[in-house]
Amino acid sequence: MFKATVSSFIALATSISFLFFSTPQKSFYHSLFISDSLSDNASISNHLYMLTRRPHVAGTEANAEAADYVLSTLTSYNIRSHIASYYTALTYPVSRSLILTRLPPDPPIEFNLHQEIYDGDPYADVANEILPTFHAYAKSGTASGPVVYVNYGRVEDYITLKEMGVNISGNVALARYGKIYRGDIVENANAAGAIGVLIFTDRKDYGGGGDAEWFPNKKWMPPSGVQVGSVYKDAGDPTTPGWPSTEECERVSNDEIEKGGHVPLIPSLPISWADGYAIIRSVGGQVANDNWQGGKDAPVYRVGPGPGTVNLSYTGKQVISTIQNVVGIIEGAEEPDRYVVLGNHRDAWTFGAVDPNSGTATLLEVAERLWKLQKKGWKPRRTIVLCNWDAEEYGLIGSTEWVEENRQILASRVVAYLNVDIAVAGPGFEASATPQLDELLVQATKQVLDPDNTTQTVYDSWVDSANNPEIGRLGGGGSDYAAFVQHIGIPAADISFGGGYPVYHSMYDDFVWMKKFGDPLFHRHVAVASIWGTVALQLADHEILPFNYVSYADELQKSAEDLKGGLLNKGITLTPLLKSINELKEAAIKIGDERKALERSKGWASMWKNDRQKVRELNDRLMMAERAFTDREGLAGRSWYKHLIYAPAKHNDYGSKPFPGIDDAIENAKSIDTADSWHSVQHEIWRVSRAITQASLFLKGELT
Repeated sequence: MFKATVSSFIALATSISFLFFSTPQKSFYHSLFISDSLSDNASISNHLYMLTRRPHVAGTEANAEAADYVLSTLTSYNIRSHIASYYTALTYPVSRSLILTRLPPDPPIEFNLHQEIYDGDPYADVANEILPTFHAYAKSGTASGPVVYVNYGRVEDYITLKEMGVNISGNVALARYGKIYRGDIVENANAAGAIGVLIFTDRKDYGGGGDAEWFPNKKWMPPSGVQVGSVYKDAGDPTTPGWPSTEECERVSNDEIEKGGHVPLIPSLPISWADGYAIIRSVGGQVANDNWQGGKDAPVYRVGPGPGTVNLSYTGKQVISTIQNVVGIIEGAEEPDRYVVLGNHRDAWTFGAVDPNSGTATLLEVAERLWKLQKKGWKPRRTIVLCNWDAEEYGLIGSTEWVEENRQILASRVVAYLNVDIAVAGPGFEASATPQLDELLVQATKQVLDPDNTTQTVYDSWVDSANNPEIGRLGGGGSDYAAFVQHIGIPAADISFGGGYPVYHSMYDDFVWMKKFGDPLFHRHVAVASIWGTVALQLADHEILPFNYVSYADELQKSAEDLKGGLLNKGITLTPLLKSINELKEAAIKIGDERKALERSKGWASMWKNDRQKVRELNDRLMMAERAFTDREGLAGRSWYKHLIYAPAKHNDYGSKPFPGIDDAIENAKSIDTADSWHSVQHEIWRVSRAITQASLFLKGELT
């Protein structure tokens, strides 16, 4: 009895001592993180300059050197870091040619397919290191035939051409970038019967319309500028679908890859708007619709076919290349087995000042601030993992291989994944997330000053520009969040300033462009670091995870309502879906009430309560509920995508579709209109309903 009394007295004295003499609260460190005393725009500028001195495509020596720079920088901040290497199938160009044959007396044109150095270009001495313009994973081969102009190459564009009586079969499609992913442009052309594809960066969209100047004088794409990129329509190494590309692993053959339907079956090339205009001038036939035309001073766009013909030839090579993810770990003091993961990719098609190294420089800024917090006594409650991915540009390869290799541990331990690809392309904050993180993003933007108007917060300017903060959804395959959300069901967010920019994926995306047009003072980079780090700190340090699943239920409700119009008079019922969403909302409200009750129990009273296990159990439900939206079978015909709520649109990898399986089934049913096809729609509705019900049961945390 005496021992028990003494023990109780010591525990009480220790608790009182802790209350009066403890280290600063987490909120103190969180405020310090976004203070001017810790932020450093000059350091960010220097990181970006160092990372973009040379072109650094995945698999090259220059990109390995960039990995070493990231690793050494993280190590200098006393962050335990390492390189996780993979051995992946990447493609590079061997030869290309493009010849336009016009009606006599106009002579043929053999295009040089070369991006021109600009006057005063400080990177002229390394311009020869830039790969010739190409599409990664393009089909090697030759296509020779009349040209048909297909606008943006969307499914609806081919429907318009069919209505105009224009036949694509046996011709070469000329499409302009924009609206959809370039891989879908090639796939749609092949489906329509085209034998090859040319994709140009239209001056209307990228070259400033009728503006007479372009980079380096203005931000626009120069006449010779070319947007390169991948045309692969899946995630991860094509030779290791679903498993990691370790050094000695199983690989599928190229024939199997082609049969999988994720790589093109016809050759393609990206070209400049100057070359695109030359080809358009050779095309006759009907005048294209007004919304298919170019900008001021553009030639008249006609649809063809011909009479101009092109001979397109491309040869590529596939190489098993070593790629390097850099991983830094700040171990949690209380819950080291719970991870908050921050990620950005490093590889670029050329210099990559905007895409992606504005994000890499910002990641290093976040790391430096966290190091400074540690020196002042802060320790995260949960582990923070900083990831710098490789080979994202080829098809989200570095992040996907890492997730596939660590699938089980990540699925059981990751609280959330926070992605920044392009940190800054210009003014204006943008965000996408799984819905339970919406509120957290809003609160973070309310704490950070707008870099372009310091009399208000980022949130204020966000509201002014959109009337209501518009948070997108992470269904598209546009960046490294895909493997986390769409493959294993981890809550995630993606943030940036500026959205799209004219010199995207061209040799003009260099440090000069960023200094002149993207972020001259690097204040936008500072703001991204502040928001990114603030969200990470809230997730890492809050005793109870700040997730709001009521937002999720509300979002699903809106998406379900949007389905109704396309299902009228088809004998389809949405009742199971609507019922499951109502159950989710009830469960979300219930767990929200549990969280509030636990938060109220803190303070003096908590000394007498052993609620640590309750908090852990509640957090597990909040963290794991997202996993319930996945299905092990995945989407029909797209089995890698396991998430039944968010995945890329079938005909636009950049697009996000809620309930993608239902959407795919509806599209198919509308096309063939059979009883079985509409029955498949109903089946997909039931599948989604069951997944949402599982999420509800998980949030409730009770057996049926």
